[in-house]
Amino acid sequence: MIDAYRRKLDILARRNGPVLLDILTYRYSGHSPSDASSYRSKEEVEAWQEEDSIAAFGKQLIEGGAATRKDLDDTSKAVQALIFDLFKLAIDETVSPRMDLAADPEKIGRMIFSNGSVDSMSAAKPEVLHPMSENPRVKQIAGKERFITDKDGKPVSKMKQYQLRDGIFEAIVDRFYKDASLVAYGEENRDWGGAFAVYRGLTEALPYHRLFNSPISEASIVGTAIGYAMCGGRVIPEIMYCDFLGRCGDEVFNQMPKWQAMSGNVIKMPVVLRVSVGSKYGAQHSQDWTSLVAHIPGLKVVFPVTPYDAKGLMNSALQGTDPVIYFESQRIYEIGEQFHEGGVPEGYYEIPFGEPDVKRAGSDVTILTIGSTLYTALKAADRMQEKYGIGAEVIDARSLVPFNYETVLKSVKKTGKIMLASDANARGSFLNELARNITELAFDDLDAPPVVVGSRNWITPCYELEDAFFPQPDWFIDAYHEKIAPIAGHVPTRNFTDAEQVRRAKEGV
Repeated sequence: MIDAYRRKLDILARRNGPVLLDILTYRYSGHSPSDASSYRSKEEVEAWQEEDSIAAFGKQLIEGGAATRKDLDDTSKAVQALIFDLFKLAIDETVSPRMDLAADPEKIGRMIFSNGSVDSMSAAKPEVLHPMSENPRVKQIAGKERFITDKDGKPVSKMKQYQLRDGIFEAIVDRFYKDASLVAYGEENRDWGGAFAVYRGLTEALPYHRLFNSPISEASIVGTAIGYAMCGGRVIPEIMYCDFLGRCGDEVFNQMPKWQAMSGNVIKMPVVLRVSVGSKYGAQHSQDWTSLVAHIPGLKVVFPVTPYDAKGLMNSALQGTDPVIYFESQRIYEIGEQFHEGGVPEGYYEIPFGEPDVKRAGSDVTILTIGSTLYTALKAADRMQEKYGIGAEVIDARSLVPFNYETVLKSVKKTGKIMLASDANARGSFLNELARNITELAFDDLDAPPVVVGSRNWITPCYELEDAFFPQPDWFIDAYHEKIAPIAGHVPTRNFTDAEQVRRAKEGV
């Protein structure tokens, strides 16, 4: 092995790489207790045992005078004794008690999340390149208007407007100056400021080992983040496009959400995975996969779409000790704050996970949104009020896991009707989970079934055709007209009839 690596390194040193080292290994035992190894002969196994690398190395140590047979036997006995001691600890009821789910049915549920609140995962002083007050981006943001209108009620220009990306930046830079363990990395995170300019200004503030560019390998990005967190650090990995969650599927779906509970909450997983949901880039770069991660127990999932919420929820994520999937929409990085009175606070604040927020009051129908569809729903609410006198109460979910239904149920009790919307494909979306639970919890208050307004069950088309794919303001009105109550004088532009719903399902679209 040493010789093989030496030869490969020589090729690399002469800049003739990359190189591939193909290593053949052998496993004596079967894949599992049910594997009887009937596919290989006794002679085959014995032949490989003759080439056992551990035995061969031991033989070389003895021949070279570096060890005696007794030394090797003693080492083997010590290792076996250590493993046996660990085995005894594992079956010791006082050290490793068995769960009694009959006596405590919710015990596993309490181990899914640690729900900790920690300013810093390290006692060390954070390494930075200059005081935060000297950072050019921090200075620039300090001069921005933190609401979309000035004190006279006039719209603020884009150049002077505090944006959603600024809210995320403020939360992250603040934590970098508090927590020495915090690192962030992903594709194009350093120098360029991130693909969507969220990290602009961090390069000047942080040494390379705290903020750096990764290879284009999503599995490595998330996998190393999990390992770093298991060793006691806090980390912000980034997946540039939501569509590439599949490239790190095992890490996101099978590792990050489960180690806390599997360890009995001994291990903490303070990983905040930033995931950007795209548009304008077609079938493989414009998908909303919130439903996939919301389906996996052990992940907290948030999707803020206002600057105030973006900063507050990122602060909460970075204060916590649980894995968080933090979705961002590429549609609205430049949007300003238009809901929180007084704009986005300059100081530190947290928004608790799981609390939906009423963005506009109304009395006739509730519209619950996930992601940037909030702004589409607000346009729909304007048209419904102005043209038909229907007052829509618009609620932004903000968080998918956890989710507090009380705010929504209170609204439905008032309106008797609810529509749910997001940019995710309607089939299998988290909207259906919300709709089902609302049907059960608010059955006596509903005058009509909940209506889901999601994207078409197509691949995402090119930018010029997106209006036919993602929910549009008129879709809300059409869906209300067809599924909730007829609107006098309204002529639908999209078909939301039951017959069309059945036809599309039969076609798989």
